[in-house]
Amino acid sequence: MEWYLAVLKNYANFNGRARRKEYWMFTLFNVIFCVAAAVLDNILGITMQGIPYGPIYGLYVLALLIPGLAVAVRRLHDIGKSGWILFIALIPLIGSIWLLILLVKDGQLGDNKYGNNPKEA
Repeated sequence: MEWYLAVLKNYANFNGRARRKEYWMFTLFNVIFCVAAAVLDNILGITMQGIPYGPIYGLYVLALLIPGLAVAVRRLHDIGKSGWILFIALIPLIGSIWLLILLVKDGQLGDNKYGNNPKEA
């Protein structure tokens, strides 16, 4: 949970580097909270017609859009790639697989042009 809160504290910080653990722990908790919001929408009966989500889910996703992008950019910085590489996911199938491989890779040892190695700090 501390990794999730650390990402929220760096709400719109697109500079620096994020460890693999920081990114994937944020992603794990984000998925858990998304599922909980969708379930809560269904329990309260406030889902939109024909869609299994409602306003609670929508507001949560909207609120976490920028922190999610920021941590993904910082994760790409950790492996020495620009944040613009996120657009590779727009290529059907292959782009998403390539982005997943990049996000799973271990970060560069030592400093790179995006900052100090967060593992050494």
